[in-house]
Amino acid sequence: MSDSDTPTRGMKNTGSVNSFFAKYFLDGQLLGEGKDSAAADPYRRLKGVLAPAIFFHLIWWSYMIKHEHFGLFEDKWYMTVTMIFGSMIAGATSEGGASVAFPVMTLAFDITPVVARDFSFMIQSCGMTAAMFTIFYMGVRIEERSFTYCSFGGLFGMIIGLEEIAPRMTPPQKKIGFVSIWFAFAFSLFWLNRNIGRHVHLEIQNFPGMYYWRALSLLAAGFIGGIFSSVAGSGIDICSFATLTLLFRISEKVATPTSVCLMAINTCIGFGWRQFYMGGVAPESWEFLAVCVPVVVFGAPFGSVL
Repeated sequence: MSDSDTPTRGMKNTGSVNSFFAKYFLDGQLLGEGKDSAAADPYRRLKGVLAPAIFFHLIWWSYMIKHEHFGLFEDKWYMTVTMIFGSMIAGATSEGGASVAFPVMTLAFDITPVVARDFSFMIQSCGMTAAMFTIFYMGVRIEERSFTYCSFGGLFGMIIGLEEIAPRMTPPQKKIGFVSIWFAFAFSLFWLNRNIGRHVHLEIQNFPGMYYWRALSLLAAGFIGGIFSSVAGSGIDICSFATLTLLFRISEKVATPTSVCLMAINTCIGFGWRQFYMGGVAPESWEFLAVCVPVVVFGAPFGSVL
């Protein structure tokens, strides 16, 4: 092998690494109707990130000062650090913040799955809604029919899951269920990236399809994802992402923000149902929420526009 081969191979490897990061982290999401507005206002992305963060911070600071709850950071600081990374993952990928919070809380810190699930609902109701605001404000393209149909299916899946399925499962079963969801997502990504350069679409083609099978597929994905979310705090985002990318060949740059918006709606439904129709969320979940809100309302919107 000549010396001249070494630089060439090094440049090729560097290019591969650069293209990987460019594809998944640096290209940004696809802009739809907001493309012209984003081009005209160079600070539009910054405004989209800061606006929801400032809104939540005003509420958070008012509550924390009034009730003097800053001492919670002494015992629960580890969740603040955890959600710095969890919130950015939630905004930048099809995984909600529960994908980080649930396993860390249940496996690393031996917190009960109920508390971890309720906390996931609560923190995502802040972080994911902030990310959804940024997505809509920036005009990031989403698959609107998937957002509508999966949200409708997820509503029923979440309620049925909370009332009938999650209470019948033991803590170990819930942990195994979460791992299974993660494995399914990892497999879908692996399968998706086997075909490099595949042709993708920006919206579902020929909707709703013969016998409305495409619409029914989205309803089913939302329903199953809602059940998963009722157990582990996250699931509809994974189901919708897998359905869009694998079944309908939708670009990841469209499927990801769509799944973020879906998770925002579904987690608010879960939080509201737990709080107002099932006797309230676990009290300890409120304490974890108090120490995590100030970081997730920055991290999730920032991740949504990466």
